[in-house]
Amino acid sequence: MKKSMLSILLLSTVAGGAMLATVVSCGKGKSASAGAPPTTETAHGTENLIPRGAYLVTVMGCHDCHTPKVMTQHGPALDTTRLLSGHPAGMPLAKFDTSTSRNWALFNMTQTAIIGPWGASFAANLTSDQTGIGAWTLDNFRKAMKEGKSKGLEGSRPILPPMPWENFKNLSEEDLAAIFAYLKSTKPVDNVVPRPITPDQLGGYYSK
Repeated sequence: MKKSMLSILLLSTVAGGAMLATVVSCGKGKSASAGAPPTTETAHGTENLIPRGAYLVTVMGCHDCHTPKVMTQHGPALDTTRLLSGHPAGMPLAKFDTSTSRNWALFNMTQTAIIGPWGASFAANLTSDQTGIGAWTLDNFRKAMKEGKSKGLEGSRPILPPMPWENFKNLSEEDLAAIFAYLKSTKPVDNVVPRPITPDQLGGYYSK
């Protein structure tokens, strides 16, 4: 009888301890999760955002305009030393035939400059350098991608073709943050991209 009572007492003690541990554990979980809702960074982590951003930058065709090309026997290839650095600062706009430009939009050989009815526009530097988006905030990036504002600044000029920002304005906040996180992680390339050239300023580039 004494053994039976002792067994019951021991079982009760173990069960009570287990219940107490469960209550304490739950209490700790609640206190840790209390407070502001998680941001994209805390929910997913930068280490997850960057690979996602790299994937999006690739499939969205950002390299098509923002990475200078080198010509090979198989056609244009990405210049891997200048990824996403935009139109090279030291490369002047070549002269072009006005009769052709009236009926065509013309890309240069690096595919980072284009001439059209709006004048000449140059692909921006998207690297993490200060001449790129190094000083940008996520708000700047959002305004550029969703509102088409140059450098993401209120009151700035519209982003010029061929940047298809209208296609990107419906990006989710998660995807937008991922792209921005990736661009901020890129190798910085010091390259001040030229300002756009208006149609009335293009006269000096016409070939006769």
